[in-house]
Amino acid sequence: MVTAVPTSMKAYLCAGPTSLEALRVTELPLPAVPDDGVLIRVHASSTNPVDLFPLSLAGYLMAGRKPVILGTDFSGVVESVGSAVRAFRPGDEVFGGGKGAFAEYMCVSESRAIALKPSSVPFADAGVVAVAGGTALQAVRDHGRLERGQNVLINGASGGVGTFAVQIARAFGGHVTAVCSTRNVETVRALGAETVIDYTQSDFTRSGLRYDLIIDIAGSHSFLACKRVLAPGGRFVGVGAAALQHRGGGGFRAIGHFLGTRITSIGSGHRLVSLFIASLKHEDMAFLGELMADGRIKPVIDTRYSLAEVPDALRQ
Repeated sequence: MVTAVPTSMKAYLCAGPTSLEALRVTELPLPAVPDDGVLIRVHASSTNPVDLFPLSLAGYLMAGRKPVILGTDFSGVVESVGSAVRAFRPGDEVFGGGKGAFAEYMCVSESRAIALKPSSVPFADAGVVAVAGGTALQAVRDHGRLERGQNVLINGASGGVGTFAVQIARAFGGHVTAVCSTRNVETVRALGAETVIDYTQSDFTRSGLRYDLIIDIAGSHSFLACKRVLAPGGRFVGVGAAALQHRGGGGFRAIGHFLGTRITSIGSGHRLVSLFIASLKHEDMAFLGELMADGRIKPVIDTRYSLAEVPDALRQ
């Protein structure tokens, strides 16, 4: 029996600067499928700080003052493909990242961040990987250049990027020290961290230890302080600005933090990189799929929401 594809879908459309309280599910036509397009019936998505950006004035202006469907991470089943698509076909289970994931259907280009979902990986797990997992992978592998046997410290290890960073660093053979709050110590240790520092009890920048790589997601210390525990020739990767914004000062404080970090790193002999968000790629999605399939990474899911509860998920 052939099931007809619907002509409309439920989605969260952002037509301009707005608040979470004002977000509503909207009935929209299904996305058009271009020659290189893959139409996906979305099974799962997740919320990331980047998904809040379109709600701001800056996000609206950067989108060309055009309405956008919210959401980035996705997993689902291919419904149909464009005439030029060769890598995917209807019925394939896929995951990745693209615009418009807070909807029943979305369309992404075959060449973008989409990969086949391993059959052993649940849709829920695959649907939370793209942004946080991709950012962690690029921080550890591409910018951190972590090598087997090196010591890595991950500050902010219990969040989305942090939980992936701990597992990816372990998969690359690193000796992981994770920094988090008291309530997350056991969770982070279960992910593979060999040492866990409770920041409410200890200051890792005064431990006297040395690390070949520091992945700083929390942004809770200056580079000058972190430099005390960075080994000669070590690398420092500052990830994201959102972690700083809730501490007051918003985006300007985040920008000031990263500028200050760059200035104080001059002449230090250390390699410093600021990674605000990953560039989502097909190759990285495929690699993360392999890591999930063989059990080297397992996404940490805090709470599950229905599509109707997306504003609550974004608020959390």
